[in-house]
Amino acid sequence: MTWRAYTDWAKKRPMVLRLADRLGRSRGRLRFFDQLNPPPRARCKPDLSNWNYHDLAAVWIGHATVLLRIGGMTILTDPVWSSRVGIGLGPLSAGPRRFIAPALKLSELPPIDLILISHAHFDHLDRPTLHRLSKNIPIITAAGTRDLIDDLGFANVSELKWGESKQIESVRITAQRVEHWGARTFHDTHRGFNGYLIESPTHRVLYGGDSAYHEHFKHLEKVDLAILGIAAYNPWIQGHATPEQTWQMTHHAKAERLLPMHHSTFRLSHEPMAEPMQRLLSIAGADRDRIVAHQVGDMWTAV
Repeated sequence: MTWRAYTDWAKKRPMVLRLADRLGRSRGRLRFFDQLNPPPRARCKPDLSNWNYHDLAAVWIGHATVLLRIGGMTILTDPVWSSRVGIGLGPLSAGPRRFIAPALKLSELPPIDLILISHAHFDHLDRPTLHRLSKNIPIITAAGTRDLIDDLGFANVSELKWGESKQIESVRITAQRVEHWGARTFHDTHRGFNGYLIESPTHRVLYGGDSAYHEHFKHLEKVDLAILGIAAYNPWIQGHATPEQTWQMTHHAKAERLLPMHHSTFRLSHEPMAEPMQRLLSIAGADRDRIVAHQVGDMWTAV
């Protein structure tokens, strides 16, 4: 039976759907096999000694996880520190393994003021990682996803639909429309999927989450930094943009700088791991200095 045939079969079996949903809610406490053969360390480690003095700064932790400093706040996007992501099967995870460790350990993070979660896919909403973070951190997530977070003990979880906004201290978060899908397992197609515009009194950052090519960012005013995915397009072009399409969307958002993410960390598709960054640098040409992170651990600060 092919994987497509299996998923079509599974979608018609209520017991399978319930089991998949339950396995997708693991907190990772028993996954000791995931810790064997850990991924290699990132070659670059960011220096956070002056982190709180930056007006605008970003560190690519790995995959879609970015540490962002804006408006006097520290924001963490789609935090994933697990060595594997996927459903929990007792002592291990059934899903892709990490090829490079996060640039920082959880214990090395500065105090986090806000977590943004774009959607419920395992490589973006990682319950084992959330389980290890402080439950006093506010979380903003997509519509129809807070049931995957509430039982972990967080005191302040907000869902946003496209166009809705929430003010957190000096920063305003507005959910942006993207082209993706939100189901975590087989049947929960009610779940939303967001990008986020992050605005302080002096700066604007766009976090794109996962998305295929679209023109929804054309309505935005100029942003200082766009954080957009560049990989997992072969064969998943319906849900992930190519590097060339991401470069177009960077222009749509009128972004001064691009931090490319969602590459080089997990193998989620068929293109070679190094290809997305190579293609992005090629299409950027003489403007490649606008690309602010080339490898996990790279840090950028606004001048």
